Amino acid sequence: MSNNETQGGFNKSVINWFPGHMAKTKREIKEKLNLIDIVYEVIDARMPISSKILDINDLIKDKMRILVVTKYDLCDKLETDKILKKYEEEGYKVLPVDLMNSNGVSSLINMTKDIMKNINNGRVVKGMKERSARVLIVGVPNVGKSTLINRLVGKKSAGVGNTPGFTKSLSWIRVNKDIELLDSPGILWPKLENQEEAHILAAFSAIKEEILNIDAIACFIIKTLFKLYPEKLESRYGITKLDDDLIEVYDTIAMKRGALSRGGVADYEKVSNIVIKDLKNNYFGNLTFDRLT
Repeated sequence: MSNNETQGGFNKSVINWFPGHMAKTKREIKEKLNLIDIVYEVIDARMPISSKILDINDLIKDKMRILVVTKYDLCDKLETDKILKKYEEEGYKVLPVDLMNSNGVSSLINMTKDIMKNINNGRVVKGMKERSARVLIVGVPNVGKSTLINRLVGKKSAGVGNTPGFTKSLSWIRVNKDIELLDSPGILWPKLENQEEAHILAAFSAIKEEILNIDAIACFIIKTLFKLYPEKLESRYGITKLDDDLIEVYDTIAMKRGALSRGGVADYEKVSNIVIKDLKNNYFGNLTFDRLT
Protein backbone atom coordinates (compact mmCIF):
# COMPACT_ATOMS: atom_id res chain seq x y z
CA MET A 1 0.00 0.00 0.00
CA SER A 2 2.87 2.39 0.63
CA ASN A 3 6.13 2.73 -1.24
CA ASN A 4 9.14 3.96 0.69
CA GLU A 5 12.30 5.64 -0.45
CA THR A 6 15.16 6.44 1.87
CA GLN A 7 16.02 10.06 2.42
CA GLY A 8 18.54 11.10 5.08
CA GLY A 9 18.26 9.27 8.40
CA PHE A 10 14.62 8.26 8.02
CA ASN A 11 12.33 6.98 5.30
CA LYS A 12 10.18 9.25 3.21
CA SER A 13 6.86 7.52 2.65
CA VAL A 14 4.54 7.78 -0.35
CA ILE A 15 1.03 7.23 0.96
CA ASN A 16 -1.77 5.56 -1.00
CA TRP A 17 -4.70 3.81 0.65
CA PHE A 18 -8.01 2.76 -0.89
CA PRO A 19 -9.53 -0.37 0.70
CA GLY A 20 -12.16 -2.22 -1.30
CA HIS A 21 -14.99 -1.17 1.00
CA MET A 22 -14.42 2.48 0.01
CA ALA A 23 -15.15 1.73 -3.64
CA LYS A 24 -18.21 -0.23 -2.51
CA THR A 25 -19.34 2.70 -0.33
CA LYS A 26 -19.14 5.15 -3.22
CA ARG A 27 -21.15 2.80 -5.43
CA GLU A 28 -23.83 2.30 -2.75
CA ILE A 29 -24.10 6.06 -2.08
CA LYS A 30 -24.75 6.68 -5.77
CA GLU A 31 -27.39 3.94 -5.75
CA LYS A 32 -29.20 5.48 -2.75
CA LEU A 33 -28.71 9.14 -3.65
CA ASN A 34 -32.25 9.51 -4.95
CA LEU A 35 -33.49 8.78 -1.40
CA ILE A 36 -31.39 11.59 0.13
CA ASP A 37 -32.55 15.15 0.82
CA ILE A 38 -29.54 16.63 2.62
CA VAL A 39 -25.87 15.73 3.03
CA TYR A 40 -23.77 16.32 6.14
CA GLU A 41 -20.24 16.61 4.77
CA VAL A 42 -18.01 16.22 7.84
CA ILE A 43 -14.49 17.69 7.92
CA ASP A 44 -11.87 18.03 10.68
CA ALA A 45 -11.22 21.62 11.80
CA ARG A 46 -7.49 20.86 12.20
CA MET A 47 -7.28 19.90 8.51
CA PRO A 48 -10.30 21.54 6.84
CA ILE A 49 -8.75 21.27 3.37
CA SER A 50 -7.02 17.89 3.56
CA SER A 51 -10.04 16.17 5.14
CA LYS A 52 -12.46 17.32 2.44
CA ILE A 53 -13.36 14.43 0.14
CA LEU A 54 -11.72 15.15 -3.20
CA ASP A 55 -14.57 14.12 -5.52
CA ILE A 56 -17.46 14.87 -3.15
CA ASN A 57 -19.33 16.95 -5.73
CA ASP A 58 -19.36 14.08 -8.21
CA LEU A 59 -20.57 11.79 -5.44
CA ILE A 60 -23.49 13.81 -4.04
CA LYS A 61 -24.38 15.82 -7.16
CA ASP A 62 -26.72 18.75 -6.43
CA LYS A 63 -27.99 17.66 -3.01
CA MET A 64 -28.38 20.32 -0.31
CA ARG A 65 -25.32 20.20 1.91
CA ILE A 66 -24.16 21.32 5.34
CA LEU A 67 -20.41 21.38 5.90
CA VAL A 68 -20.07 20.14 9.49
CA VAL A 69 -16.68 21.10 10.96
CA THR A 70 -15.83 18.76 13.83
CA LYS A 71 -13.08 19.12 16.45
CA TYR A 72 -13.40 22.89 16.26
CA ASP A 73 -12.41 23.03 19.93
CA LEU A 74 -9.02 21.54 19.00
CA CYS A 75 -8.07 23.74 16.05
CA ASP A 76 -6.19 26.99 15.61
CA LYS A 77 -9.34 29.05 15.07
CA LEU A 78 -7.48 31.97 13.46
CA GLU A 79 -6.22 29.74 10.64
CA THR A 80 -9.23 27.44 10.37
CA ASP A 81 -11.67 30.36 10.20
CA LYS A 82 -9.83 31.74 7.17
CA ILE A 83 -10.53 28.49 5.34
CA LEU A 84 -14.13 28.27 6.57
CA LYS A 85 -14.76 31.83 5.41
CA LYS A 86 -13.56 30.82 1.94
CA TYR A 87 -15.99 27.88 1.96
CA GLU A 88 -18.82 30.24 2.94
CA GLU A 89 -17.87 32.59 0.10
CA GLU A 90 -18.12 29.59 -2.24
CA GLY A 91 -21.72 29.07 -1.11
CA TYR A 92 -21.35 26.37 1.55
CA LYS A 93 -23.50 26.28 4.67
CA VAL A 94 -20.72 25.90 7.27
CA LEU A 95 -21.28 24.83 10.87
CA PRO A 96 -18.35 24.36 13.31
CA VAL A 97 -19.16 21.99 16.18
CA ASP A 98 -17.54 20.94 19.45
CA LEU A 99 -18.72 17.36 19.84
CA MET A 100 -17.09 16.86 23.25
CA ASN A 101 -19.51 19.42 24.70
CA SER A 102 -22.27 18.98 22.09
CA ASN A 103 -21.90 22.63 21.07
CA GLY A 104 -23.47 23.26 17.67
CA VAL A 105 -25.52 20.05 17.57
CA SER A 106 -28.86 21.79 18.18
CA SER A 107 -27.94 24.33 15.48
CA LEU A 108 -27.33 21.47 13.05
CA ILE A 109 -30.76 20.01 13.80
CA ASN A 110 -32.39 23.41 13.30
CA MET A 111 -30.53 24.01 10.01
CA THR A 112 -31.67 20.58 8.82
CA LYS A 113 -35.29 21.31 9.72
CA ASP A 114 -35.16 24.66 7.91
CA ILE A 115 -33.81 23.07 4.73
CA MET A 116 -36.33 20.25 4.94
CA LYS A 117 -39.18 22.72 5.41
CA ASN A 118 -38.40 24.18 1.99
CA ILE A 119 -38.12 20.71 0.49
CA ASN A 120 -41.48 19.69 1.99
CA ASN A 121 -43.11 22.88 0.71
CA GLY A 122 -42.05 21.78 -2.76
CA ARG A 123 -43.45 18.30 -2.15
CA VAL A 124 -46.81 19.73 -1.08
CA VAL A 125 -46.99 21.87 -4.24
CA LYS A 126 -46.53 18.65 -6.23
CA GLY A 127 -49.33 16.95 -4.27
CA MET A 128 -46.96 14.82 -2.18
CA LYS A 129 -46.97 14.33 1.59
CA GLU A 130 -44.44 15.93 3.93
CA ARG A 131 -41.90 13.55 5.46
CA SER A 132 -38.86 13.47 7.69
CA ALA A 133 -35.45 14.54 6.38
CA ARG A 134 -33.24 11.81 4.96
CA VAL A 135 -29.65 12.84 5.59
CA LEU A 136 -26.50 11.21 4.26
CA ILE A 137 -23.44 11.69 6.48
CA VAL A 138 -20.05 11.41 4.73
CA GLY A 139 -16.44 12.16 5.56
CA VAL A 140 -12.92 10.77 5.56
CA PRO A 141 -12.08 8.08 8.15
CA ASN A 142 -11.87 9.11 11.81
CA VAL A 143 -13.27 12.59 11.23
CA GLY A 144 -15.89 12.21 13.97
CA LYS A 145 -18.97 10.97 12.10
CA SER A 146 -19.95 8.36 14.69
CA THR A 147 -19.48 10.82 17.56
CA LEU A 148 -21.64 13.32 15.70
CA ILE A 149 -24.37 10.72 15.28
CA ASN A 150 -24.21 9.87 18.98
CA ARG A 151 -24.64 13.52 19.90
CA LEU A 152 -27.55 13.92 17.50
CA VAL A 153 -29.34 10.84 18.80
CA GLY A 154 -28.54 11.73 22.41
CA LYS A 155 -27.20 8.32 23.30
CA LYS A 156 -24.62 5.83 22.10
CA SER A 157 -26.21 4.39 18.98
CA ALA A 158 -23.36 4.25 16.49
CA GLY A 159 -20.08 2.44 17.04
CA VAL A 160 -17.27 4.82 17.87
CA GLY A 161 -13.62 4.04 17.33
CA ASN A 162 -10.38 5.91 16.75
CA THR A 163 -9.54 3.45 14.00
CA PRO A 164 -10.07 4.41 10.35
CA GLY A 165 -12.48 2.00 8.69
CA PHE A 166 -14.47 1.29 11.88
CA THR A 167 -17.81 1.66 10.09
CA LYS A 168 -18.00 -0.95 7.32
CA SER A 169 -21.33 -0.43 5.56
CA LEU A 170 -24.15 2.04 4.99
CA SER A 171 -26.82 1.97 7.69
CA TRP A 172 -29.94 3.99 8.55
CA ILE A 173 -30.23 5.58 12.00
CA ARG A 174 -33.27 7.51 13.27
CA VAL A 175 -32.31 10.71 15.09
CA ASN A 176 -35.86 11.78 15.90
CA LYS A 177 -39.25 12.03 14.17
CA ASP A 178 -37.85 14.71 11.85
CA ILE A 179 -34.46 13.29 10.80
CA GLU A 180 -33.18 9.93 9.53
CA LEU A 181 -29.44 9.51 8.96
CA LEU A 182 -27.71 7.26 6.45
CA ASP A 183 -24.29 6.61 7.99
CA SER A 184 -21.41 5.67 5.68
CA PRO A 185 -17.87 4.32 6.08
CA GLY A 186 -15.03 6.81 5.80
CA ILE A 187 -14.05 7.61 2.24
CA LEU A 188 -10.67 8.42 0.71
CA TRP A 189 -9.73 8.49 -2.97
CA PRO A 190 -7.77 5.90 -4.99
CA LYS A 191 -4.66 7.99 -5.46
CA LEU A 192 -3.52 10.56 -2.91
CA GLU A 193 -1.73 12.77 -5.41
CA ASN A 194 -1.16 15.64 -2.97
CA GLN A 195 1.31 14.00 -0.59
CA GLU A 196 1.28 17.02 1.74
CA GLU A 197 -2.44 16.47 2.31
CA ALA A 198 -1.90 12.70 2.50
CA HIS A 199 0.63 13.13 5.31
CA ILE A 200 -1.70 15.52 7.13
CA LEU A 201 -4.45 12.89 6.92
CA ALA A 202 -2.02 10.29 8.24
CA ALA A 203 -0.82 12.56 11.05
CA PHE A 204 -4.39 12.96 12.30
CA SER A 205 -5.17 9.22 12.04
CA ALA A 206 -7.40 9.29 8.95
CA ILE A 207 -5.29 6.50 7.42
CA LYS A 208 -4.62 3.20 9.13
CA GLU A 209 -1.30 3.23 10.98
CA GLU A 210 -0.56 -0.35 9.93
CA ILE A 211 0.13 0.69 6.35
CA LEU A 212 2.20 3.75 7.27
CA ASN A 213 5.88 4.32 7.88
CA ILE A 214 5.58 5.76 11.40
CA ASP A 215 9.05 7.36 11.23
CA ALA A 216 8.01 9.30 8.13
CA ILE A 217 4.78 10.45 9.75
CA ALA A 218 6.53 11.50 12.97
CA CYS A 219 9.16 13.40 10.99
CA PHE A 220 6.41 15.12 9.03
CA ILE A 221 4.71 16.16 12.28
CA ILE A 222 7.97 17.53 13.69
CA LYS A 223 8.79 19.48 10.54
CA THR A 224 5.25 20.85 10.28
CA LEU A 225 5.26 21.96 13.90
CA PHE A 226 8.64 23.63 13.43
CA LYS A 227 7.30 25.47 10.39
CA LEU A 228 3.90 26.50 11.77
CA TYR A 229 4.16 26.31 15.56
CA PRO A 230 7.83 26.34 16.63
CA GLU A 231 6.88 27.49 20.13
CA LYS A 232 4.83 24.33 20.66
CA LEU A 233 7.75 22.12 19.62
CA GLU A 234 10.05 23.97 21.99
CA SER A 235 7.56 23.81 24.84
CA ARG A 236 6.95 20.08 24.48
CA TYR A 237 10.45 18.81 23.65
CA GLY A 238 12.85 21.70 24.10
CA ILE A 239 13.64 21.73 20.37
CA THR A 240 14.62 25.09 18.86
CA LYS A 241 16.24 23.98 15.60
CA LEU A 242 16.13 21.05 13.18
CA ASP A 243 19.08 19.12 11.79
CA ASP A 244 18.79 17.81 8.23
CA ASP A 245 18.11 14.17 9.06
CA LEU A 246 16.40 14.82 12.43
CA ILE A 247 18.73 12.41 14.23
CA GLU A 248 19.68 15.06 16.81
CA VAL A 249 16.02 15.96 17.23
CA TYR A 250 15.13 12.31 17.86
CA ASP A 251 18.00 12.02 20.34
CA THR A 252 16.76 15.10 22.18
CA ILE A 253 13.20 13.76 22.39
CA ALA A 254 14.47 10.35 23.48
CA MET A 255 16.44 11.89 26.35
CA LYS A 256 13.61 14.18 27.41
CA ARG A 257 10.94 11.47 27.32
CA GLY A 258 13.03 8.50 28.45
CA ALA A 259 12.74 6.67 25.13
CA LEU A 260 16.04 4.87 25.57
CA SER A 261 17.13 1.30 25.03
CA ARG A 262 19.93 -0.50 26.83
CA GLY A 263 23.07 1.54 27.15
CA GLY A 264 21.13 4.79 27.00
CA VAL A 265 20.78 4.66 23.21
CA ALA A 266 17.77 6.44 21.72
CA ASP A 267 14.95 4.13 20.64
CA TYR A 268 13.80 5.84 17.46
CA GLU A 269 10.67 3.74 17.06
CA LYS A 270 9.54 4.76 20.53
CA VAL A 271 10.26 8.40 19.70
CA SER A 272 8.16 8.21 16.53
CA ASN A 273 5.27 6.70 18.49
CA ILE A 274 5.60 9.39 21.17
CA VAL A 275 5.36 12.20 18.60
CA ILE A 276 2.35 10.64 16.86
CA LYS A 277 0.53 9.99 20.15
CA ASP A 278 1.31 13.47 21.46
CA LEU A 279 -0.43 14.94 18.41
CA LYS A 280 -3.34 12.50 18.73
CA ASN A 281 -3.76 13.37 22.43
CA ASN A 282 -3.65 17.13 21.76
CA TYR A 283 -0.53 17.67 23.88
CA PHE A 284 0.66 20.38 21.49
CA GLY A 285 -2.50 22.37 22.09
CA ASN A 286 -4.77 23.84 19.45
CA LEU A 287 -3.39 23.74 15.92
CA THR A 288 -4.32 23.57 12.26
CA PHE A 289 -2.02 22.00 9.68
CA ASP A 290 -3.79 23.26 6.54
CA ARG A 291 -3.19 26.71 5.08
CA LEU A 292 -4.77 28.65 2.23
CA THR A 293 -2.30 29.02 -0.63
